[in-house]
Amino acid sequence: MTAKKTLVLGASVNPARYSNLAVQKLTAYNHPVVALGKKTGSIGNTIIETEKKDFDNIDTVTLYLNPQHQQQYYDYIFSLHPKRIIFNPGAENDELADMAKEKGIMAQEACTLVLLSTNQY
Repeated sequence: MTAKKTLVLGASVNPARYSNLAVQKLTAYNHPVVALGKKTGSIGNTIIETEKKDFDNIDTVTLYLNPQHQQQYYDYIFSLHPKRIIFNPGAENDELADMAKEKGIMAQEACTLVLLSTNQY
């Protein structure tokens, strides 16, 4: 499996949140991870940023925000030039998915945790 640098958007320090589990599991599967959330903190060695940083070489953006909270990140997501956006359960967004497809970015409604567990990431 090729390592895919991933931005977890909607990351949380709360260990009960799926975004937190995703950061942990991505790291365990040796994917480089960067995280962006509302509050600073860390998940293992991954720092949760609160500012939209210009991360390099992002392969995948995995979303843990509901569609209403995604709109403020549209331009930011596209500025990172990801190859894929994963819409985790609760983050499905036809508007953003259609915009991504128009830009040649794969839009995938899936669960990052399941994709990792089944070697489909």
